[in-house]
Amino acid sequence: MRIVPFFVSTLVTGGLIFALQNKWPKLPRVGAFLSPQQGFWQNAEPSDENFSADLSLPGVKGKTTVYIDERLVPHVFAQHEEDAYYAQGYLHAKFRLWQMEFQTLAAAGRLSEKLWYDPNILRLDREHRRLGMVYGAENAVKEMEKDARSKAYFDAYTAGVNAYIDRISEADLPLEYKLLGYKPEHWSNLKTALFLKMMSKDLAGYERDLEYTNQRKAFSLADMRELYPELSDSSKPIIPAATLFAAAGIVPVKPTSADSLYFRDTTLRSDSELIMPVEQNKPIRANGSNSWAVAGSRTASGAPILCNDPHLTLSLPSIWFEMQLHTPTMNVYGATFPGSPSVIIGFNEHIAFGFTNAMRDVKDYYEIRFRDASKKEYWYNGQWKASDLRIEEIKIGGGETFYDTVAYSVWGPVMYDAGFSNDVTANRAIAVQWLAHQPSNEGAMWFQLDRAKNYDEFYAAIRDYVCPGQNMLFAGRNGEIALWQQGRFPARWDGQGLYVMPGDDSSYRWQGYIPQSENPFVRNPAEGFIQSANQRPVSGSYPYFIPGNYITPRGITIHEQLSRLNRVTPQMMMALQNNTFSSLAQDAVPLMLRYIDTTLLSDRELDCLRLLRRWDYRATAESQATAIYQATMDSLETMILGDEMARVGKPSVYPDEQTLVELLLRDSASRFVDDIRTPETEPLALQMTRAFQRACSVVPADTEWWQFKNTTIYHLLRESMMPLAHKGIKVGGWSNTPNAITHKHGPSWRMIVEMSSPVTAYGIYPGGQSGNPGSRFYDNFTNDWAAGRYYTLWMMQASEARDPRVKWTITINPA
Repeated sequence: MRIVPFFVSTLVTGGLIFALQNKWPKLPRVGAFLSPQQGFWQNAEPSDENFSADLSLPGVKGKTTVYIDERLVPHVFAQHEEDAYYAQGYLHAKFRLWQMEFQTLAAAGRLSEKLWYDPNILRLDREHRRLGMVYGAENAVKEMEKDARSKAYFDAYTAGVNAYIDRISEADLPLEYKLLGYKPEHWSNLKTALFLKMMSKDLAGYERDLEYTNQRKAFSLADMRELYPELSDSSKPIIPAATLFAAAGIVPVKPTSADSLYFRDTTLRSDSELIMPVEQNKPIRANGSNSWAVAGSRTASGAPILCNDPHLTLSLPSIWFEMQLHTPTMNVYGATFPGSPSVIIGFNEHIAFGFTNAMRDVKDYYEIRFRDASKKEYWYNGQWKASDLRIEEIKIGGGETFYDTVAYSVWGPVMYDAGFSNDVTANRAIAVQWLAHQPSNEGAMWFQLDRAKNYDEFYAAIRDYVCPGQNMLFAGRNGEIALWQQGRFPARWDGQGLYVMPGDDSSYRWQGYIPQSENPFVRNPAEGFIQSANQRPVSGSYPYFIPGNYITPRGITIHEQLSRLNRVTPQMMMALQNNTFSSLAQDAVPLMLRYIDTTLLSDRELDCLRLLRRWDYRATAESQATAIYQATMDSLETMILGDEMARVGKPSVYPDEQTLVELLLRDSASRFVDDIRTPETEPLALQMTRAFQRACSVVPADTEWWQFKNTTIYHLLRESMMPLAHKGIKVGGWSNTPNAITHKHGPSWRMIVEMSSPVTAYGIYPGGQSGNPGSRFYDNFTNDWAAGRYYTLWMMQASEARDPRVKWTITINPA
């Protein structure tokens, strides 16, 4: 039992929340929280907790048996399709209820209602509402419920969640409910849609339109193209570079006014003077993933191997929950989302499937002009057009209500206006057009995908998927491998969507979507493998303009490693997922060594230089050189571009490290090297030496990489729940290595599947199956994950009910 550390942690947490709130009326219900009968003591789970149960629940069609193994992984065997999703909803709620609800409250802009008053939380709530998260979820529910099968499955999942909520006692409520003083609401299909929209925001919500627009104060169009190129010098595209593409099926027409209003070499239109909003809540840029598949011709077993490790913000409880679902039409195993039905990344007896983020831009911003402060009308196509005003009521803990009026335009909701941001000029505003607002039924894809038996059924499952854009990877029992970059992508004219666009008329609208059949894809490539690591999917010969937030270095390393390997085994793939080699460092360090002036270095700095010279470019946990290198890169970035960025102000975004290194390798005398704030001319040698000296000053002697980056898995309530975080994990890797672990971000689920007979699979995620901090299953996977170890993923058969790996059994019968 973890009662002692659990007791200490919760007391400290209570104190932290009190310190954050600083007002007696907004304290959590301390009496109830400490109550022996109903408080946090009830959450201290005995090490021999019995999870077995015999349940009779309303809405169930037939008998369902859930076998729970030694790692608390449920294996659901249902006689009816809907019952599998019912059981999944029940189990998600049983082990992750607070997490499920908290994520949907965040998406809906309702955190202020359940937490305490904080201006940052209120702003986040307002931003999610102004982004149209609920609006998009409402459109999704309409689409989800149009299809009879989808509705039946979503309804069954919702009924399962509510069956658990209806049975739970106050004593058994998750710790967070007791600490924050509220109770769970009933689940709904809208909440599932909200969760999926939250994932859309995290995976397709990083764009740089506002920053780029603001940066035109200091940079010409030529500067912007050099600092933020669409094609990297060294990129290894997902689709083989020699691939020939047909002519574009749709050719958008560039507005004649674009060059003068949109691309001109000054800032925004002189009659506008719109100022970009400074404060924005944006997802982490590194939200992405690795995935690759190796054809049977290159594996030791002759069966293809599929690998996937999605990179997300690491959290406790984990975003993933491991499960198996077995019905008359499917037998699927993998990682599931608490809050949504189906297996999201996984395999069945016929195929394996994985995903990486496409990184494509599917969100654009438009400047609009209101008639007056009422926001009732805005100028569009030569006349005043009525806005659709949506009054958002944001309840704040303590009983107050904040009212926010959000205007909806032809482009979408007005996200930034004078009522929201002091940075935005009165009557001028910025509306957002986002593909996630469009009606779509993403869940339907997984209902089909989990049951797919071959490539054709895989393709049929994914082809109507809308948002967020994903690289969808496939490996089949018959030996095939394939990848589609799937989603609905605007067909853009060259440059469209890079900056805030004029919204006075329809000239800058999306003129159509790239036909689905023209999305990038590859099937059974000659080189015998497919790799995807968030890089640009295609070479410059692809006939469409596809701006995006592409990442290059990981793909280079993975491609080079796979090119060398033959007779591939799952163990080799484990090593590649845990690989810490940096191709970027391989390019950057020789550049550093060439230009660092050793005559200016102290003894301590010369010691650091020796570390850098001997480094093998691997960001291992114990490496001291990695800390010196990364601190130098961070400093070099500000040395080279800090002067220009100071002229820009906020919002702004620095170029990628890869771009900076490639720029300096091409032209060491680039005009960006000199610091324009000083009368002297600073050559690269001086700037590089200063960056290195600064790095040596901020990295203490003998500091190992794991200590410097301090990888921490936070509780979802972040700093207010630090006692429940997993801090200072000794692990290597960095954002530009295949093992992309940073301070709070990294491989959230590692999976390797060999499509042999039977299927052999391995996986792990940081965290544990239980959301209860008082359970031994709360974060018990984390140390194994950090060490690069894997668990065998047991695709259980019904005949194995007496297998010693089965520790508990739950039966669910009709009430």
